[in-house]
Amino acid sequence: MASILLFDSGMGGLSIYREVQRALPGHQYLYLFDNACFPYGELSEQRLVSRVVELFDTFVSRYPVDIVVIACNTASTYVLPALRQRLQIPVVGVVPAIKPAAEHSRAYGHGRVGLLATPGTVSRQYTADLIRNFAADLDVSAIGTTELVKMAEDKLSGQGVDRQRLGRVLAPWLGVWRPDTVVLGCTHFPLLAEELRLWLPDTRLIDSGEAIARRVASLLSPEALPGQGERARLFCTEWTTKARLQAAAFAKEGFGELQCLFP
Repeated sequence: MASILLFDSGMGGLSIYREVQRALPGHQYLYLFDNACFPYGELSEQRLVSRVVELFDTFVSRYPVDIVVIACNTASTYVLPALRQRLQIPVVGVVPAIKPAAEHSRAYGHGRVGLLATPGTVSRQYTADLIRNFAADLDVSAIGTTELVKMAEDKLSGQGVDRQRLGRVLAPWLGVWRPDTVVLGCTHFPLLAEELRLWLPDTRLIDSGEAIARRVASLLSPEALPGQGERARLFCTEWTTKARLQAAAFAKEGFGELQCLFP
């Protein structure tokens, strides 16, 4: 079996885990969330890179890992070069699904694409290049928010989602201009798909989950054959009451008891 590590600042990587595990059952899954520094969208680039490198130096020295998935758009836009330089194993990042969204909008919509992501992802030159390369002919509107990250975390911790608060975030898209296609440019946001559709019922929501699953499959060693599958392992970086509540949500996805990387 392959040992596949998924990493995020919080629970957003669950949206990626679901797609990868569905495509590749029977492998060993590990999930590390850096709740001590959540949310990553509010960290500086320098702090984010140094933090993630520190975590991976610690983690891979303790646990065998064959493939890493940075299941966080914000982290992916900053830390992939540093991690790929330090690690001798494949590192897969998540990028906003602008290309498939643009293709869908041209084929079935009206050329209006929304990008919903964290402020860091929205402001990155990498994101601007994706829009220029794949959606230059379309009307693209971006909303950068960390509020939805926190709302997704609260939802999976058993709290309700404030529909009016969500509507205030989406307000730029609820008037005359409405997107026919929206890129969910943060792995937390697919966890709010049901709530987003209440405000955008005729909009196609597109994320990167299936594409990441295909990429992981392509990088698996031919010797990494699926087995019976062990219970997925879950790690945090700080013991908190919220982390224990989050562990209950992970347990419903097949994860075992929560462990702390820094006990």
